[in-house]
Amino acid sequence: MTTFALGTALGDMTASTMNLGYFPSGLLFAVLIAVPALAYWCFGLNAIVAFWLAYILTRPLGASFADWVGKPQNASGFGLGTGLVSLILTILIVALVSYLTITDKESKTNDDRISKH
Repeated sequence: MTTFALGTALGDMTASTMNLGYFPSGLLFAVLIAVPALAYWCFGLNAIVAFWLAYILTRPLGASFADWVGKPQNASGFGLGTGLVSLILTILIVALVSYLTITDKESKTNDDRISKH
């Protein structure tokens, strides 16, 4: 719960308090989320540390882009509205989970990984 609250607050802080706007704030966090990945691949950052740094940054990244799409244009948003954005994301999540459930692709992928070890 803490990471969600702090992540959302961080996204709002960069967008509103620092006057970046929602889209530039989302781009900022898109760049920042790549830093742990690059540090892992190029400099040998511990995998667990890289995961948690990236995980923490997923919340302000998602919140910034969701706010950009949902907020009105006079608030530096795209203007679709919070309700419509929530509905679209809900449909997308249900569709993706349904696809994985019906095709059983995730189980087969995990079974392949387990059998290789």
